[in-house]
Amino acid sequence: MKKIMILTLVSVLLIASGCGKSDNTNENQHTNHENMQQGENHEGMHHETNQSQEDTTQAVWKFSKETPKINETVDLTIQINDQDGKPVKDFDIQHEKLMHLIVVSKDLSYFNHLHPEYKGDGLFTIALNFPAGGEYKLYADYVPKGASKVVKNHTVTVEGEKAQTTPLKPDENLTKVVEGKEITLSFDELKAGTDVTLNFNIKDHKTGRPITNLQPYLGAVGHVVIISENVEEYLHVHPMDEKAKGPDAKFMTKFPKSGIYKIWGQFQHEGKVITVPFVVKVS
Repeated sequence: MKKIMILTLVSVLLIASGCGKSDNTNENQHTNHENMQQGENHEGMHHETNQSQEDTTQAVWKFSKETPKINETVDLTIQINDQDGKPVKDFDIQHEKLMHLIVVSKDLSYFNHLHPEYKGDGLFTIALNFPAGGEYKLYADYVPKGASKVVKNHTVTVEGEKAQTTPLKPDENLTKVVEGKEITLSFDELKAGTDVTLNFNIKDHKTGRPITNLQPYLGAVGHVVIISENVEEYLHVHPMDEKAKGPDAKFMTKFPKSGIYKIWGQFQHEGKVITVPFVVKVS
């Protein structure tokens, strides 16, 4: 009888001990799962305005002339294929367009925001004219149907006289006057890896009155493009309140690395698109 009681007691202890280990294991798995999800969410936020990690496409860039020349119109085709080389046929519209094409010179003194025409079967076309010789970087920004946003870039060297360049320096004054509008950029702190709200306050330069009747530009109060000094980092940021009409237009983003960046804010007022540039330093 004593042996039976001892065996029973040992069995109970072993079962209790096993349950304890099982609970600890589940707890650790749950914690690891939470950490993994947080990491995925962080990456998702970081790449919302950059290239998606889920990108399964490739872009084939082709100019009608092997070496484009300054002040000469050249046709560009951008063919979007899947990983097997087959055309991606369907795309989601993002802010009224199937593709946004950003063109900048290497020194970021030149900026253009264009929208190639879709010809079907993954083929986009556009005519370009470069104002000066030198190196340019092009960013194609698109969303394959049902997938995440993708950004592909391409570098082209244009033949001809180069424009005089000066190194980028952070602006000491974050108020600019463009097209009769006084635009002030403000933010809390520019720190790499941290969410930051960029606020553009827009007034009439002559009267100082706040502008409260901004018109939608590509379906929103404005758009912001941010590119790093070395043209490696690209952010295309959409407003927090797309239906805002001014005088404030707020955009939230996250700078991936420290360094100098150029910011272009684009807004529309009385039928005219206003592009205002700022240069900032991110710590």
